[in-house]
This record gives sequence, C-alpha cells and structure tokens, in this order.
Amino acid sequence: MADLKSFAEQLVNLTVKEVNELAQILKDEYGIEPAAAAVAVAAPAAGGGDDAPVAEAAQTAFDVILKEAGGAKLQVVKLVKDLTGLGLKEAKDLVDGAPKEVKTGVTKEEAESLKKQLEEAGAVVEVK
Repeated sequence: MADLKSFAEQLVNLTVKEVNELAQILKDEYGIEPAAAAVAVAAPAAGGGDDAPVAEAAQTAFDVILKEAGGAKLQVVKLVKDLTGLGLKEAKDLVDGAPKEVKTGVTKEEAESLKKQLEEAGAVVEVK
C-alpha cells in the first residue's frame, strides 16, 4: 500500500510538461488516449501559469460568481432568488454583497446557462 501512496504523491506533483510527456507515453506504448490521461493527473497539478489550460480541461465543477448587479438590480435580485431558491431577503443580500458566489460546484453547461441568464438581466458574472 505504501508504494501506491508514493505513486499517488508523484502524480499529484507532476508539472504540466511532465503530464504531457506521460500522456504521450500512455498513448504510444499502451494505446490510452491523452485526454483520459490528462484528466486523471492534470487537476492536482493546477497552480497557475502554464498549468491553467490543462486544469480547465480537467475541471468538472464550476462556480458562478456575481461580480456586480448592474443597472437592473431588482431584476437581478428576482433572478438570483429564482435560480438559487433563496428567499427574497437572502437574494437581495447576495446581490448587495457582490462579488459573491451565486452557485458553486455546478456543471459547465449549468454555469454557462446561469451566466447567460444573469447577464441578460444586466448583471456582470464570472465563471470559475
């Protein structure tokens, strides 16, 4: 079991360059596609700089962040209330406290949908 723990630690500490080399070896020698290999080891390697593109490819949970309400604050409050299931006061507090997370740990599709709806209501939104 100690060998597996050591191996896992090595995978977690790989750089982006090493992940790419590993993906190439897995593809050439074992027939495993690089995308599958990148997903398996890229997320722990994320740390900024050159790591960002690989980390985004492996990211499965996204956060929708309200940066500001914009001009139509009342519409944004109503929409936040509907999208999150919060009460009116809690939705207003969230909008007033921007930048704040509206939803966390959602799929990319849901995050993009929420962003589009909030932007149509006049809000400034970021997906991380």
